[in-house]
Formats: sequence, C-alpha cells, structure tokens
Amino acid sequence: MTRNTDVDDWFDAYDNPMKQVVMAIRARILEAEPRLGEAIKWQAPTFIYKGNVASFFPKAKRHASLMFHKGAEISGTFPNLEGDGKEARVFKVTDMEDLEAKFDELVEIFRAWCDQKDA
Repeated sequence: MTRNTDVDDWFDAYDNPMKQVVMAIRARILEAEPRLGEAIKWQAPTFIYKGNVASFFPKAKRHASLMFHKGAEISGTFPNLEGDGKEARVFKVTDMEDLEAKFDELVEIFRAWCDQKDA
C-alpha cells in the first residue's frame, strides 16, 4: 500500500458527509491493489499507476464518486462503471453497505487498468 502524506493532509481538511466512505474506499483499494499510488491532482485524491487512473469528486454529498479518466479504455464488463462518453466513466458508492456490495467489482476495475498498463 502506497499512501501519500499529501493525501492524508487533504483528508484532514475534508469536510463532507461522505468522508467515511471516501476514506474507506481509499484505504481498501490501496490495500487490495499494491501497484497503485496516490496523489492530489485537480484538488482531489487521485489513484495513479502509469498515468492517472481515477479521482474522487470531493463535492458529491449523496455518494462517493470516482471518475475513471480513461474508463472507456478499461477492458472488461463492469455494470457499476457508468457513462457513455468517449473517455471518462464514473463509479458511485452511496454508503458503507453499498461499498461492501460493489467492492469486488471496484477492485477488478483497478486491476484491469494495471494489468493493461503492464501488458
């Protein structure tokens, strides 16, 4: 797990009703996929691996939202990866129970990205 102190500092100042969910996603994803790193980009925590993978949308208050910048390029079938634009896709989590239900898929999305970049 590669934690970045800049991201820790960002979370210290983050005031949002979804903070617990966003922090849980961060911790669990970094633990589940050790190839990932993180940084603050676009004023938000961003997962990185051979490029920018996904950034949290910090202003969402009814769900935690991860924007996969090149989500359309990720191989696989992911029913919770939403969007139909040329590049970006969004993954939303409404609460801790929803995170439990969707976590395996979320990990598979990140692994698919990392595997494609390693190929």
